[in-house]
Amino acid sequence: MTTAFMNKSKLIRDKIRQADGILFASPEYNYSVSGPLKNAIDWGSRPPNVWADKAAALVSAAGGSGGNRQQYHIRQIGVFLDLHFINKPEFFLRRPLAPPQKCDRDGNLIDEVIREKLKEVHLSLLPFGKFAKFLQNASEIANQNSILGWL
Repeated sequence: MTTAFMNKSKLIRDKIRQADGILFASPEYNYSVSGPLKNAIDWGSRPPNVWADKAAALVSAAGGSGGNRQQYHIRQIGVFLDLHFINKPEFFLRRPLAPPQKCDRDGNLIDEVIREKLKEVHLSLLPFGKFAKFLQNASEIANQNSILGWL
């Protein structure tokens, strides 16, 4: 592998490691996760797994399903990665270019109702991410100070 490629994967891993929470925003490809997103997930999972104990939320856009199938696949992948997803609100943007149009031709969200629903996802992830980080730090402290730590 080239040095430039390894540097980019390290940059992605560092950004994930520093984040309190992760917002996965992706279209659905062939009823599943897009190739680029799956590749990024796989690079983050290489030892040591930088996804572990991160809070996460999902948003997607696709035809009739709104991307729900790819979201469920990411949730399944997240079990192995030890990601902690918010359960609600769910966000599936169905037919973003069909009337009434929710996005303009450049992909910018123009529907205010949908914009508010997306904002709810963000607002739900923020405290969940802070709480997950708090639990992770508390667990590390407990492990360092535990009588069982020497076992």
